[in-house]
Amino acid sequence: MRPLEKGADGVYVVGCREGDCHYNSGNFRAKARVEQTRKVLDALGIGGRRLEMFNLSSSDGPSFARYAREMHDRILELGPNPIRTALAKKKKPPPAELQAAVA
Repeated sequence: MRPLEKGADGVYVVGCREGDCHYNSGNFRAKARVEQTRKVLDALGIGGRRLEMFNLSSSDGPSFARYAREMHDRILELGPNPIRTALAKKKKPPPAELQAAVA
């Protein structure tokens, strides 16, 4: 949630394959948290599709690259995070004398 709160356009979590995790149920807990957070993001109007979880083994580089491209394309489709847009509008421009000093 924190990266999205700070304005990230999207986040993906990569965990172990289900049933093959060194931490036993860590990937199942992560999946549940991602699903719950997606519901919260939808309810807030940010969009749950900005968050995704993928499960793969550490030796599966081609799948990792495919998931990265998939998320990149999805984020381009969704556009900027509404929080980032709101934060940008909230920022005030520097005073005119400071702008003149920099120019």
